[in-house]
Amino acid sequence: MIERLSEKYAYDEVNLVFARGLPLTRLKAGIARAPRMIVASGEADGWAWVVHLMHDAEEEDYDRVDYRPLCPTGTELVLFETEPCRGKGHGPAFTYYRDGRTVVHFSFEDLRQRVGDDPDHLSPELLAAGLIGPGNPCPSAGEDGHLCWEHSDADELRLLRTLAAYFTLPSPPFTPEVTRP
Repeated sequence: MIERLSEKYAYDEVNLVFARGLPLTRLKAGIARAPRMIVASGEADGWAWVVHLMHDAEEEDYDRVDYRPLCPTGTELVLFETEPCRGKGHGPAFTYYRDGRTVVHFSFEDLRQRVGDDPDHLSPELLAAGLIGPGNPCPSAGEDGHLCWEHSDADELRLLRTLAAYFTLPSPPFTPEVTRP
């Protein structure tokens, strides 16, 4: 997913956080308390957004950030973890928080394994985009010559477009291909 961030923000191991109902100043202050270095931020279309480093290597702090305190009642947070564990080869992950709760979380590697208070929150959108449901997951690797990796970039782009459209996310942090079909 890292290549889907604008080149300007394409740092290794970053998180992209969108907040609606929380001013940019409070979002940035919360991220700084984590403590994580912010590399880009902005506001657009009712959303505040921050791109921050996933870890604080100087302090040897490799724990995940707890975003729930940044999401009080009346606030929504959309989180993209671009490289949750680059060294171990884990793919990107997505989490949607509302009112301090984890509504839905999943890895880009397996959309069937969604967890949270409402794991089916995005099911209609994922189904309509052909990301879950009949025909998914892919046939077994090598079955009838099918190689899943050959379409993984297209699947990731379709997933990002689906999420950006559903939440009406602003485009500045993303490359144009994410927000324009």
